[in-house]
Amino acid sequence: MATVYLGLGSNLGDRKKNLQRAVELLSQHAVIQKVSSVYETEPVSYEEQGNFLNAVCRLSIELKPEALLKLVKKIEAGLGRKPSFPNAPRPIDIDILFYDDEIIADDDLTVPHLKLAERAFVLVPLAEIAPGLVHPVTGQTVRQMLADLGKITGVRQWTEAEDLWRQ
Repeated sequence: MATVYLGLGSNLGDRKKNLQRAVELLSQHAVIQKVSSVYETEPVSYEEQGNFLNAVCRLSIELKPEALLKLVKKIEAGLGRKPSFPNAPRPIDIDILFYDDEIIADDDLTVPHLKLAERAFVLVPLAEIAPGLVHPVTGQTVRQMLADLGKITGVRQWTEAEDLWRQ
């Protein structure tokens, strides 16, 4: 079984319900070990859209990385995500942040996620559940990557983890 960290985001429709449904659907294929609190975050890159709700979950799964990617794409489509432009508004976004300590770089999948170290909306919830997790490329912990960002703005805790997933 692999330990995987996924980033979840939503800024269309019932954002909290979209996150809850994504975690619920993931739980049908994996053991959800931990889910962060939910954070409301300002959009990045394309700013002409509503705020996101973001969370991170840690799960244990038997699927290989490519099969996991297919699963998250299927869940996204099932929850109403449609192909669009980069950073467009969406009901759900599921990013594979880490897959064990593997380094994957192919046309369809890059793990660890390429922009992980630049994104407070990922690092803040990730640091909540895995501050000592080490990036297999840089050797930095999540806590160190978050500290390297300096002052964090545009990310605020919105609700407790229990409101998203109850074990």
